[in-house]
Amino acid sequence: MSERTQCLLKLGELIADVEIAMLTTLRRDGRLVSRPLRTVDAGRAFDGTLWFFVHASSHKADEIAANPHVNLAYASPTRNTYVSVSGRAQLVESRAKVAELWSPALELYFAGGRADRDLVLLRVDVDGAEFWDGPAGWLGQALNLASGVLTGATPLSQNRAIDLERGH
Repeated sequence: MSERTQCLLKLGELIADVEIAMLTTLRRDGRLVSRPLRTVDAGRAFDGTLWFFVHASSHKADEIAANPHVNLAYASPTRNTYVSVSGRAQLVESRAKVAELWSPALELYFAGGRADRDLVLLRVDVDGAEFWDGPAGWLGQALNLASGVLTGATPLSQNRAIDLERGH
């Protein structure tokens, strides 16, 4: 298995059950702005592309059109896992892809359903990520810290950067 494939598997594993990501874009005035988006999974294996449903008339759509570089932050405090993902975003107007990725729960956000004319997909092609992953729960964290202090061993927590453009 290639190193790139291993990186994709690890990243997919880390974000698989974190439903909400904070998407950061650059506003026209140069300020960064973040907002929550629900990652669309549809039961597929992570291949380096993340999908979201958005309104074409939204500020985020305008910001992405002006500058496609984005960051997505995923956090699972219960698992003690945190992931920062960077990539290039683009709006995709494909009714076939909308139908493929649509779930009825999305009607909470898009009252017009998948036929809503303002509904588009946001595709993010991931080029890199950094993650922090450690023992879950306060007991696991305490044991991890204590073992590191007492034995001088490397903690069980893991921090790693992934560069998907270079495959590592």
